[in-house]
Amino acid sequence: MIKKKYTYALHIFPKALQMFLNIMLVILAIILSVVLIKELFVFGDLLLSGDHTDYKTYLANILIFFLYFEFIAMIVKYFKEEYHFPLRYFIYIGITAMVRLVIVDHDHPIHTLIYSFVILILIIGYFIINMTPRDRPDSQWYFKRQ
Repeated sequence: MIKKKYTYALHIFPKALQMFLNIMLVILAIILSVVLIKELFVFGDLLLSGDHTDYKTYLANILIFFLYFEFIAMIVKYFKEEYHFPLRYFIYIGITAMVRLVIVDHDHPIHTLIYSFVILILIIGYFIINMTPRDRPDSQWYFKRQ
């Protein structure tokens, strides 16, 4: 009898945590959507203000917009792929964030070089993820032995 109660609790607990996680992700998606719209208005105001000389501000705002967009797309993909975050989206976000850092904060050459190496490592990681097949038995030409 006691074992049955624990079995039921162990069956319900992960579902309750998954429901809590899903609710929190929906709330986060709503917040990110509001901030995304706000960034769109900020960018529109920047374009209409007449100060067209600071291209770094334009690029920084565009990249911030894409960061919010990618986070929202990642949350949507999480629900479409049955509660799984694809690693690709984290790499997209990392590359975009590092490109933004290179554009906005390029005062120190060593930091810019390190950021560039990080971007290169992320791109290599993305290439490896795309190169390896999802199903291991169904290998493609680059994994066949000769």
